[in-house]
Amino acid sequence: MSNAHKAVAGVLALGLMMPGFAAEVTHTRAQEADTGKSLLNEHTLTPAQWARMRTWGLSKTEWYRYRALMQGIRGSVSPATLSPIEVLGIHARNRDERRRYAEQWARMMREDAERILAFQRAYDEAQKRLYPDSVLIDDDALVSARSGPDRAEALGWQLEDRILFFTDTQCAGCDAVLERMLARIGQFSGIDLYLVDVTAEEEFRIREWAATRQIDPQWVHEHRVTLNIDGGAFKRVLAHTGLKDAALPVLVRKRGHQMTPLPASRF
Repeated sequence: MSNAHKAVAGVLALGLMMPGFAAEVTHTRAQEADTGKSLLNEHTLTPAQWARMRTWGLSKTEWYRYRALMQGIRGSVSPATLSPIEVLGIHARNRDERRRYAEQWARMMREDAERILAFQRAYDEAQKRLYPDSVLIDDDALVSARSGPDRAEALGWQLEDRILFFTDTQCAGCDAVLERMLARIGQFSGIDLYLVDVTAEEEFRIREWAATRQIDPQWVHEHRVTLNIDGGAFKRVLAHTGLKDAALPVLVRKRGHQMTPLPASRF
């Protein structure tokens, strides 16, 4: 008998001597298959989870992969509010998958920016309708800002302060200052952004601009950040604060009825 035949015979003999061996192998493979299935169905989705999965346009497999990724390093280094699309895109397994999630995220952000701006327009119209004799920028307060008290104290934020931030859509330096201001948004009431190079007929430019800045949609929803067409406010600020031909960005702190220009170079 050849060596190969002897080896085969030995294995068969071992199987006969251990009748439970083959059954044990079959049982182990069945367990592995069941384990694979249980990983996919580890948790029964609640109605809220089903709704969230559908909102993000994910399949059940994608949803479970997102949940698994958030149990690893992604959940340790990123906030819990990171969207499932971003999580799956960051951990994409190939270029096509990364591109698909990036395009899905870009479409969703564009649509959300349009919804936010539509509500902002409705809010502005409501302000004009409900308070026709009121103005957001008080000219008398701007006049008093020239000789207002404690200009050296200008950077001492109070929670009720709002910042009027004048910029345009093509100002890289303004974007850098805005990013630093947004990082401090917890120190004051909010930021009112005015785009000086956008007219009422060009609202699409606001949408495009807002969609590419690090502005949390929740801040806009809560009016901690507002997006505004300038509408002459910038000229009034320049005229009443002595900031003639001031370079963008121009920042003004609004505290009650007191307006104080802030040096952008300090941010």
